[in-house]
Order: sequence, then C-alpha cells, then structure tokens
Amino acid sequence: MDMRPETPIEARRLELQQNLDAAKTQAERNRMGQFATPTALARDILGYAKRELDADTKVRFLDPAIGTGSFYSALLEVFPEECIDAAVGYEIDPHYATPAAALWQSTGLDVRQADFTHAPAPPPADAFNLLICNPPYVRHHHIVNGDKHRLRQLTRSACGLELSGLAGLYCYFLGLSHQWMADGGLAGWLIPSEFMDVNYGLAIKQYLLDTVNLLHIHRFDPNDVQFGDALVSSAVVWFRKAPPNSSHEVRFTYGGSLTCPTIERSVPTAALRRDRKWTRYPKADTSAIADAPVLSDYFTIKRGLATGDNSYFILSAEELESRKLPYEAFRPILPSPRYVSDDEIPADSDGNPLLERRLYLLDCRLTESDIKVRHPPLWEYLEEGKSRSVAQRYICRHRKPWYAQENRPAAPLVCTYLGRSDTKRGRPFRFILNNSRATAANVYLMLYPKPQLAKAAAKRPALMRQVWEYLNAIRPADLLGEGRVYGGGLHKLEPKELGNVPVEGLTELAGLLPPRSTGKQAEMFELAQ
Repeated sequence: MDMRPETPIEARRLELQQNLDAAKTQAERNRMGQFATPTALARDILGYAKRELDADTKVRFLDPAIGTGSFYSALLEVFPEECIDAAVGYEIDPHYATPAAALWQSTGLDVRQADFTHAPAPPPADAFNLLICNPPYVRHHHIVNGDKHRLRQLTRSACGLELSGLAGLYCYFLGLSHQWMADGGLAGWLIPSEFMDVNYGLAIKQYLLDTVNLLHIHRFDPNDVQFGDALVSSAVVWFRKAPPNSSHEVRFTYGGSLTCPTIERSVPTAALRRDRKWTRYPKADTSAIADAPVLSDYFTIKRGLATGDNSYFILSAEELESRKLPYEAFRPILPSPRYVSDDEIPADSDGNPLLERRLYLLDCRLTESDIKVRHPPLWEYLEEGKSRSVAQRYICRHRKPWYAQENRPAAPLVCTYLGRSDTKRGRPFRFILNNSRATAANVYLMLYPKPQLAKAAAKRPALMRQVWEYLNAIRPADLLGEGRVYGGGLHKLEPKELGNVPVEGLTELAGLLPPRSTGKQAEMFELAQ
C-alpha cells in the first residue's frame, strides 16, 4: 500500500479530520457510521481506479459520503488536474461538510451538504464515470421504520434491488447510486465484507451478478483492521455499470493490498450464483459439492438458551446454598467457554458437570403461589427479581411463568460459536463432548443427533466420542469458510452456518446411510443393519 508522505493539503485534511472526530463522542460516530478512510488505503483505491480507466478518460468523480474528502485528496494525487472534468461529494453532517467545503473551495470540488438518499439523480449527460465511496456503516436498527420504507422504495425504483429490512445503510447507498453512474462507469465501494455471507446480502450479490458487470472483490485480512475505531472487516467491490457477461469470471483477492494481494483467484459467475458464501474465495477452489453430506444431515443444531438475564437466572452452587434455594428448581448449566479448559466435560453420578465453576439455571414450572408455600426462600428470590425489573424484560414477560426457561435439554456435543483464527489451540471453534446433564447458554451451539445417528449411537456407546474426535479434526478453513468474520479476526458461526460444514467422513465413520439417498438405497441399508 502507498506509504508516501502526505501532500500539504492532505496533511491539513488529516488534522481537520482528527479535530472534528475528537469533537464527537464514539457513540455519535457509531450511530452515523462515520469512519474515515486512511490515507494510504484511499491512495491505493484511486491508484487502482486509474489503471482500470482509459488513459484519455475525462473523470467525472462522485463520492456520495465524502466526509472531509480522503478519496478526493487521493484523486488529486493520482490523476492529472487536466483529466478531472468534475468532482461532487455529498455529506449529510454539517459538522464535516462545512469545514470540508472550506478546505477544498479552491480545488473545484463541489461539496453538497445534504442527505444523498434525498438527492435527485442527475440527467444522463451529467452522470459520473468514477464513483468511489466509503458509505456510512449504519446498522438497520438505527434506521427508523419510516425512513427504511422510503429507502427500500427508492432503491427498488433506482435499480430493482429488493433489500431486506435487516440491510444496513451502506446497501441503500450502493443501490441508489446506480442512477448516478454513466453507462460503462466504474465504481469502487469500500464496504463491510459481511454482505458476502449474511442473508440480507443475497440481494446485493444478485445486483452484482445480474445488473452490473462485477469485476473484482478484494477482502482485507480481518487481523488488519482498516479502521482502528470500527470493528468491521472490509472489502473493496469493483464493478462497471454495464450488462453482465454470463461467461465472465470475477477476480477475488485477499490480504495485502489491492495492487499486491496475498492470494487471488478467478471465480466464474456461475459458481457465485450457486454459492451463498463468497468469503470462501479466493482461498477455496470451488464450493463444497452440493450433494456431499453436511453436519445438519446428522444433527439438529440450536443456539443455547437466552435466559433474559444471566446475572439473575444463573447462580453458583455457593449462592444456592447461602440463599437456601431448592436444587429441584434449578438445573445445571455450562459456564462460559473460557471456564471450560478441556474439550470434554465429565460428570458425577447425578449427571452434574465436574467443573471448577459449578453453575445452576433457575427453571421452575410451579406457580408463584405454590412456590410461596413449598419454597419460601425461592419465592423471596422471585420477588427480588420483580423489584429488579427482571420479570419485565422482553424475554421474561413473554414466558409463562416468567422464570421458566425455553426447552433446551443437555446436548451430547456443544460448539463455541465465537472464536479467533490465531488462538493458541490453533482452532477458532471448539467441539466439546458433554457427558453431563447440563444445558448451555447462548454462548454455545448445541448439537442434537438426528434419529439415524441417535439410533447408531444407542447401539454403539463409543460412537459419540468418535464423532466428537472427528469434528475436532475438521480443518479450521472448512469451518471458517461457512462462518462470518469481523474486524480483528473474530469469527462467528450461526446454527445454519455450522450445519453447512461438509462432513463427508462422518457417514462412513458412523456407518450411516448417506443423506438424500433413494428409497431403494434406504431399504438395502436397513436390511444390512
């Protein structure tokens, strides 16, 4: 990445940016998604854009979320002045727009202090052939419902993009900008790479495959967080406003910089249409074979319990004793993974986990009147919960009674769903063999054998241990390829994502019928058992 010293005006912009950011709280900037692009990265992006454009192109530049102008500053460094025909930037926040307009007033940049999503698109003759943007990363819950409805309608009208209500503001910026681009124009979007994996990103991927000509996606190494104050992993998405080519291949790069990536691979658009997980590229050659067995063929996978208030509902054995609370109103629950040092949980003769940290979950079906008569100390504890407004929390007030938990029996296998790729264990996720009757909170994923596997395990008591060993031997890349990643190398697996992990060896190990077998195959398998 370009590490040249800043130009005098870029040095002034950086000082301005620092002062303006310091005048806002972190919470204010998070709410508005205000994270400035580093100078070296802006130069790298504009340098790449110059190589993609014809040498004689007269640049009409647009940045729909210009901030103090990091991309425009890089534009002036990379492109000769005579090649820049026009430059426009939108900034909704006067805190940044007014000083930015003053900084760039003698350079030809038109800084418009306005909400880009309310601005009318220009006529075709005034459209822009170079659009570079680091849009505001505002999560969907910070977009009020009325505005969300407006944005969804406008985006649909602009380019046919049908966005989910869970989409962040950056998705709307991308869709609305379609009308601002000249035919054949080049766009470079610096956006969170999560769109490549999450459900709401399906519409974005469809747009990139069906409406424009997707050229290149560069994903940064999540251990190299591009924005020190934003915990997101970043990608640069390049496309032209041109009809897609069905035989086209998209360049995927990872790590390093745009111009000097660590890994790269060309992926046919046909493969991308079949694959819901784009972050597996460029490391993966192709996605897993569609008919290959996956973990959800053999396990029902659920997130652990959401109690409503762990500090109230989960108590230690010592607290139960000191408060004289009845053990029959509680059931054992696993502590957080950081308190489970081994990957196997032993149990005593009653099924309680033999761990240094012994925890119990309040889960009682008796009415409060019965509890008052039979277990006065527990009734007093419930009254304490009411005084602390625990009973009025969202989850609790939708349960009857409010102190009864969702049904989550102990699972023979649990998996940590958050992890880092650089752990001492060398594995971002841990499969833990649970020999106890302890349930788990939502810091774990719980794996319940489906009937075929459960039947086999009943006949072969050692089978579940063998399955556990097999799962812990899965290549970390196969797990990471199904999950999602955040800045700083934090990886996450949701139940469906874990269920998509290929487990071809599990069928043979457990002596199971291959998934999606024909009726004849199933009949022959049953006869062989």
